[in-house]
Amino acid sequence: MKYLGILFILFSSIGFSQELNCRVIVNAQQIQTTERAIFTEMETEFAQFLNTTKWTNDEFQEEEVINCNLVITMTEMPSVGVFKASVQVLSSRPVYGTGYESVIMNFADRDWDFEYVQSQPLRFNENTFTSNITSMLAYYAYMVIGFDYDTFSELGGSPHFQNAFKIVNNAQQTNYTGWQQFNSVRNRYWLVENVQNPQLEPIRKALYTYHRNGLDIMAEDREQAEKNILAALSEIQKANRARPRSILTISFMDAKSGELQQIFSESSLATRRQAYNLLSNIDPSRTDEYKALIQ
Repeated sequence: MKYLGILFILFSSIGFSQELNCRVIVNAQQIQTTERAIFTEMETEFAQFLNTTKWTNDEFQEEEVINCNLVITMTEMPSVGVFKASVQVLSSRPVYGTGYESVIMNFADRDWDFEYVQSQPLRFNENTFTSNITSMLAYYAYMVIGFDYDTFSELGGSPHFQNAFKIVNNAQQTNYTGWQQFNSVRNRYWLVENVQNPQLEPIRKALYTYHRNGLDIMAEDREQAEKNILAALSEIQKANRARPRSILTISFMDAKSGELQQIFSESSLATRRQAYNLLSNIDPSRTDEYKALIQ
């Protein structure tokens, strides 16, 4: 299956025994400085922190490592060693029996400010706030792992979301943006709040249905896979009615809208109509795109 809806950055092929194979990209084109080496160092150090830290107690085989990308776009450097940036977090998981990787998480974090100087050691303590760099990196490590686990077992990511929530709690007394509920309705606080909110639990259960009972059986039984994916969308619709346009719903559709269009473009007219009705209801901002399914 080809997925043309999202241009996903190619993952490196390095083997890891830890949980993550995360590629970090720092885009600093907007920053006026002659000290460009610091941004290359950030890429290396941030990736090493993510990929060499042991985030769970589980043993991972090389083929089980979770592929992800962290794209950091520097927006300001108010003073030497002080930076403001936006971050795009992308993760994927393989689809059984294919060479295709399905995007699981696609989240834009627009409020990250931090201090960094060259050769700065990255220290993290899960019980206390040590820096806004390691707190942010660790938070997204746990979120990526949590979403991945949710696709392989129902609500399997819960322990990792709890770890992410602990990081949010530890950051509450800081002045850094993105951690508090009052800063924004689309930030780190609200994303982890959503995954632990009982009203939105159907979305997490739908992640399992969509991937394990949908994509993973698509090559063997397309008709049943389509039914299961539609059932997953119905659950997301119910959650969306309870909490309209939650950040979790938005994040799911940002990751899946193109893939869903590709999946149902080859379905029967009746199935395409059902998919269109669900998608346009859950994700009205893309209604014009979804119309292609019924034309």
